[in-house]
Amino acid sequence: MSELPDVESLYRLDDKVCVVTGASSGFGDRFARVLSAAGAKVVVAARRQDRLERLVAELPDALAVQCDVSDDDQCRHLIAESISHYGQIDVLVNNAGITDAIHPAEEANIDLFRSVVDVNLNSCFLLSALAAQDMLSRQEGSIVNVASVHGLVASAPNLQPAYAASKAGLVNLTRELAVQWAKRGVRVNVLCPGYFETELTQVMFDDERSSGWIARNASMGRGGTPDELDGALLFLASKASSYVTGVPLPVDGGWIAR
Repeated sequence: MSELPDVESLYRLDDKVCVVTGASSGFGDRFARVLSAAGAKVVVAARRQDRLERLVAELPDALAVQCDVSDDDQCRHLIAESISHYGQIDVLVNNAGITDAIHPAEEANIDLFRSVVDVNLNSCFLLSALAAQDMLSRQEGSIVNVASVHGLVASAPNLQPAYAASKAGLVNLTRELAVQWAKRGVRVNVLCPGYFETELTQVMFDDERSSGWIARNASMGRGGTPDELDGALLFLASKASSYVTGVPLPVDGGWIAR
C-alpha cells in the first residue's frame, strides 16, 4: 500500500501558472482568487481592463491581460504574454462565455448564433491549442473548460439554442482534446455548473418566477453559491485529479439527476 497523502498538498498549486479568461466578474473573478489562494501565479484575462487591474491589485502574484476571446489575435497575445511573463502555462481555465437572448429557434438569428459559438466554443479550441503547445513540450498541464448543465441537457423552457449548442460542443471538444493529449501529459476536463447567482444570471434570480423555476428543477431546491465551485475547480486544476481526463463534471445541485 502506498503512503497516505498529505491531503492539503493534493490541491495546492504552488508556483503553478494559471490563466483564467472571463476574469472580470462572476465565476472568473472567483476562480482567479481561489487559484491564487492555492498558491498559483494567475493571469487574468477579460475585455474590461479596469476590473482586471482592481483584481490583480488584490492578488499576491498576478498579471492582467486585456483580451476579447472572440478575437484570434488577442487570444494569441494572451498566451504569448503569459509565457513571456511567467515562462510557462500550467493550467488554462476557459471560462469566458456569453449567452443568447431568449428566443424560439424558428426565429433564427444566425449572426447571434455564430457570435455565441465563437466565444463559447471556438475561442476555447484556439486557446487550448495554443496553451497545449507549451504544456506538451513539458508533458504536463491541465485545461479546465467551463460549460454548463445545458451542455448536457436542453435549456428549454429557457430558449437559448446557441448557448446550449455551444456548451454541448465544448463538452465533446473536451473529450476529443483529452484523448488526443492523454498520453502526452496534458489533461482536459470540463466543469458543468448549474444555476449560480452571477452577473450573467442575476436577472433570473431577481425574478420570482425564474428563481422559482430554478428551485423546482435543482434537486437540492436552490441555486448554487459561488464557493460551491471552489472544490471542483481545484480538483480538476491540481494533481488531485492526476488520473482524470475527458470528464464533464456537473456541479448542479442535482439538476441533471432528475
